[in-house]
Amino acid sequence: MNELENYIQHYFSIDPDDCRKVASLFKVEQLEKGAYWQKAGSRCEKMSFISAGILRVFVTQPNREVTQWIGTSGYFMTDISSFLFGQPARFNIQALTDTLVFTIARSQYLELGKLVPKWNEFEKMFISKCFVVMESRIFDLISLSAEERYTKLFDQQRELFNQVPLQYLASMLGMTPETFSRIRKKMIS
Repeated sequence: MNELENYIQHYFSIDPDDCRKVASLFKVEQLEKGAYWQKAGSRCEKMSFISAGILRVFVTQPNREVTQWIGTSGYFMTDISSFLFGQPARFNIQALTDTLVFTIARSQYLELGKLVPKWNEFEKMFISKCFVVMESRIFDLISLSAEERYTKLFDQQRELFNQVPLQYLASMLGMTPETFSRIRKKMIS
C-alpha cells in the first residue's frame, strides 16, 4: 500500500478494496521547482494529493500577489470551484520545490460514484473536512492577532519557515512582510 492509499484509507475510513480502486485512478506526476500545476483563468481538470514537496496557491493582483494557501505533503490540491463547477480557475498553483503528486483527472473523479458505491458518503466527509479547515482559517484571520496567527503557524508547520519565502507566509497569514519580520524578530529574541 502506497502513501496515497494509506492516506485515503485513514482519511475516509474506506474499505481496503475500495481504497485500491480509488488510488488506481491517480497517476504520479513530477513538478520541478517553479513549474505551474494550474494557471488562473484556465479550467482546472485535476486534483492532486501531495506526496512530497510544496505547492503555493496564489492570485496576482495589480500591486501584489496574495498567497491563499501553501500545500505540503499529505494535502490534496485543486482549484475547487473550477474543478467541481467548471468555472475558470481563480488561482495559480505553483511548485515552490520539486514536488511529487498523485493526480486524478476530473473525468475520472466524476466516475468514482460508479466505481465505489459509498463514494458519495466519502466525498461528503472529505468536503466537510475541507470546509472545517477553511472555517478555522477564516476564524483565525478575524479573531487572532497577527502575532497569534504567526505563532499558530509556527507551532503547526515550523518547517515552512525554512522552506518557503517568508513574504508568502506573511501573505497567507494576512499581514505585510514588515509585520511578519517584526514578529519573527521578536519571537527569535
